[in-house]
Amino acid sequence: MSAEIGPPLALLAELTHRCPLRCPYCSNPLALERASAELDEAGWRRVLSEAAALGVLQVHFSGGEPLVRRDLAALVRHAAVAGLYSNLITSGVLLDRARLDELVEAGLEHVQLSFQDAEPASADRIAGLADAHRRKLAAAALVREAGLPLTVNAVMHRQNLERLPEMIALALALGAKRLEVAHVQYYGWALANRRALLPTVEQLERASALVEDARVRLKGVLVIDYVVPDYYARRPKACMGGWGRQFLNVSPAGTVLPCHAAESLPGFDFPSVRSASLADIWYRSDAFNRYRGTSWMPDPCRSCDRREIDWGGCRCQAFALTGDAGRTDPACALAPDRGLLDAARQDAAAPPGEFVYRQIGAVAEAR
Repeated sequence: MSAEIGPPLALLAELTHRCPLRCPYCSNPLALERASAELDEAGWRRVLSEAAALGVLQVHFSGGEPLVRRDLAALVRHAAVAGLYSNLITSGVLLDRARLDELVEAGLEHVQLSFQDAEPASADRIAGLADAHRRKLAAAALVREAGLPLTVNAVMHRQNLERLPEMIALALALGAKRLEVAHVQYYGWALANRRALLPTVEQLERASALVEDARVRLKGVLVIDYVVPDYYARRPKACMGGWGRQFLNVSPAGTVLPCHAAESLPGFDFPSVRSASLADIWYRSDAFNRYRGTSWMPDPCRSCDRREIDWGGCRCQAFALTGDAGRTDPACALAPDRGLLDAARQDAAAPPGEFVYRQIGAVAEAR
């Protein structure tokens, strides 16, 4: 299997799970790592060097909130020396001019800034932090003043989707060159909050039409990426470009994963950079090889002409919905478990539930 796999293109470096925000759709696992478990600066430097040697081109510094790490600039500098393109994925609420100047001097090349809504009160409620929206606006202005390219991440769901036109206008006003309109994907904290977040089909259809119109209207001004919720799809997406094919994720504690949600899967012994090299993990570990290629696939995936396009869909979603990571992703209309999505979509017709906010030590009951 390893001979068929090239090097990964990108590394998601989850430096920490600590974050001042408490977003109910956070992609971090329900069991959040405490600061005492995090890799230290020397450990992350080794990870970055090994990633560059492995062939990684881009490193995305993420979390939690990566700005809580005092050594962030040192890690950005080490990535630059190693030849890695560095991108900061941040909430922005901890960013000030001095910190940004330090990061720019270290070699930071791009910033992705998340927004929870275009309306301040709603944005702060979703983020679970007062004054968060104002601080994000200030952070966006600093990024543009520094001359860095800015991407706005707009995570869309039932409780903010009606303001998608305002979110597009906000990205333009902030001087962003790219807008990622990403519907919530339902695992981890988002799965626990599915009833509060899943949009209706009517909401989704309006949003999709708005995005297509904006793409035409703003061509050459704003690039709009659009990620629809799998619950309304007819075919699954090639999650992360296929399991262990293009991407690797290192958790705050040093666990190496094929995607940021994979720690939710039982029956895996995901390796750690504390005890193995990235190259050994990427090419030879059982965890990365288990769902590579097509030989693991059940029917109808195994005989489908799209099997090397979507690579069987999302293993984490298959597990979240069916209890078996090896099942066909129910996002596929041909999946034996497709009916599970029919039942889930009924939640969108019910009154939304209360948020279970993300926090260390919280107990999140599914849905």
